[in-house]
Amino acid sequence: MAVIVDADVIIRGEREQLDLPRWLESQADEGPRLAAITIAELWHGLERATAAYKPRREAYLRMIVGNLQILPYTGATALEHARLWAELESTGKMIGYYDLIVAATALEHGSPVATFNQRHFSKIRGLKIIRPA
Repeated sequence: MAVIVDADVIIRGEREQLDLPRWLESQADEGPRLAAITIAELWHGLERATAAYKPRREAYLRMIVGNLQILPYTGATALEHARLWAELESTGKMIGYYDLIVAATALEHGSPVATFNQRHFSKIRGLKIIRPA
């Protein structure tokens, strides 16, 4: 089963708080993947980086992202996203919009989410969460 990697996992790898290449390799059988929205989150960080730091960040992101399959936001993702959004909003447990899309992508594909943000993702009924080590 493919693991959907959240942006915070990639960011911790960049900050050398996680040996991300080793962890991704350990997940190779499961086929780690990214939700398309995660690309936007990561590139937003790249666009905001200082000129001195930007080349290093871009090289790192291109290396990581270039080795992972990107799952698009499809019509099926949109329906799952809308369902989650309505459910969480109606129960007063709303989470970030990008996290909703990552969760919707994971549920659409029957995949767990690898993240350090268990506070948000644990609010999603039926979503399996993996904390990378």
